[in-house]
Amino acid sequence: MLDFYYLPGSAPCRAVQMVAEAVHVKLNLKYLDLMAGAHRSPQFTKLNPQRTIPTLVDGSLVLSESRAALIYLCDQYGDEDNNWYPRDTIQRAIVNQRLFFDACVLYPRFADFYHPQVFGNAAPEGRKRLAFEKALELLNTFLSEHEFVAGTKMTIADISLFATLATACTLGFILRPYVHVDRWYVTMVASCPGAQANVLGAKEFLTYK
Repeated sequence: MLDFYYLPGSAPCRAVQMVAEAVHVKLNLKYLDLMAGAHRSPQFTKLNPQRTIPTLVDGSLVLSESRAALIYLCDQYGDEDNNWYPRDTIQRAIVNQRLFFDACVLYPRFADFYHPQVFGNAAPEGRKRLAFEKALELLNTFLSEHEFVAGTKMTIADISLFATLATACTLGFILRPYVHVDRWYVTMVASCPGAQANVLGAKEFLTYK
């Protein structure tokens, strides 16, 4: 069992939980109350100097970036086929591109638009919403050719993106204008491991206001 420091409202945390379920790894859940400053404790700072969640601990290994944790779980605990993170270098490269699209484009634009509203009671900014919508248009293009973001099978890239968009949908963002994303999201809710916990966890994000 791996120690896992998390908050249910965190999309990156939920992505790790879903992938752990997909590869049949049990997590020892350690709720870390960021609002109370638990991440600044000496004990946690020693474990993870970044003071961030999620933090995954497997023996002497400590991983503090969610996408790195997704990859590690699949490489270390995935089955021989490892369809969640394909071993074929070309297929893996496509999964990586989509995974990094979430890390470097979609999630940052989501956070830039929504976090000031949730944590600072700020008014929505039109330019930030437009940037997020442009990212959704790109994702819609990725999904126009295949059922999933990196091909015909669900991978960790789908799971990471699903976690991000579950929070956006909880906050009222409408996916219907992005027909391929909307279709894909329905599929993810119906068939992704841990999907219901992801959607329920996203609702906790609303309590952080």
